Amino acid sequence: MNSLSVYVILGLTTLMIQTTDSKGSPNIRVVLSVWPPGSTIYLRESVALRCSVEAGANYSWTYHWFRHTSHKLVTPNARHMISGDSYSITGVAKADGGSYWCQAERNGSTTPLLSDPAHLTVSELTPPSLAVIPNSLQHFQGERFSLQCPAVSESNSTESNSTDWTLWQLTDFGVRSGCQTLEGTVRKEVPGACSLSSLYSGLYWCESSKWRSNTVKITVSYGSMIIVGPAHPVTEGDQVTLHCRYWLHKPNLTTFYKDGVEVVLNVTEMTIDNVNGADEGFYKCAEPEEKLESPDSWLSVRRNSTSEERKTLSSEGTWIWVLLFCCFVVILLLIPVVMLLVRHYRLRMWCTRSCFSSKEGPPPGEAPQTTQDVTEVQWDLGWMEMANLLDKQQYPATAS
Repeated sequence: MNSLSVYVILGLTTLMIQTTDSKGSPNIRVVLSVWPPGSTIYLRESVALRCSVEAGANYSWTYHWFRHTSHKLVTPNARHMISGDSYSITGVAKADGGSYWCQAERNGSTTPLLSDPAHLTVSELTPPSLAVIPNSLQHFQGERFSLQCPAVSESNSTESNSTDWTLWQLTDFGVRSGCQTLEGTVRKEVPGACSLSSLYSGLYWCESSKWRSNTVKITVSYGSMIIVGPAHPVTEGDQVTLHCRYWLHKPNLTTFYKDGVEVVLNVTEMTIDNVNGADEGFYKCAEPEEKLESPDSWLSVRRNSTSEERKTLSSEGTWIWVLLFCCFVVILLLIPVVMLLVRHYRLRMWCTRSCFSSKEGPPPGEAPQTTQDVTEVQWDLGWMEMANLLDKQQYPATAS
């Protein structure tokens, strides 16, 4: 007999499928965890999902990941990476929201275990920022770097209150929190900063009782080359500089790549002026002759709010001018139509009055009509017709 159990531990988004044997004793549980905890993730940050099987350590397991539906396998790409029981998303985009599942299948078994879905919602709000000192996502092994939790209090004031926050770390070895637990040193000269030795690559973030910072994915390289670039998203229009660092020596030739495509040759530094959304992607540098290359580093670009406002205002202004032009054209078209209608009405009225003023008199039952004065029709008749009418009224005998 199988039963379903859901556990909530320290606010962690943890979903468990628990199976029991016929006696009701726990057997195997599949756990899907989201890091950082919670269902809300932020644009352009990195998140991780972990799938684990409890009470099944004696077996060898194969993991599969599903997205949107429990029957659609995830297709890995540069941003969505799968490594066994781990699923990581780099540079979260709006389209990354939705439901995710993990499935654990024991080798030799025909009955896979599917977790409940983890629902992720992408927020466009800007979270408090976790600072990286020096400003780089890649560091050589053994080098020290510092992480500084946001200098804001839980009331969201601008006063420095970094002591309210706790630094968290997620690596392949598990989750830990607290600077001392991470074998770090608190930097007294920089409030809220924790100095760490580069030993393990991992995901870092800060938490308080009410807030969470953005995440930072630090890569520790045991190779001979790294690429140094901004640890946080840059704004459209900024100037961005990427450069290579070397562990032992400086190669003669260095090439920069973006998303695996060669972009710059024979330099150690690459500058992007007026950066825009098309520049977003994975960058690395390599030395082809010695077959050296750095790990990939994600460059994230956020939209310039001022530029967006200008585009919106410009678009609105354009539509206003188009509307005014259309109104002007309509008015120009209506003027001759109205003039024709007025002329037609006045000619009709004049014709009616002329018929009633004949010698035979008005039709029976109708009131007699007075003779139309020449001034009433002078604007509706041509010059020749006006002259004939004047002759008839001034010299009736001659005209007859």
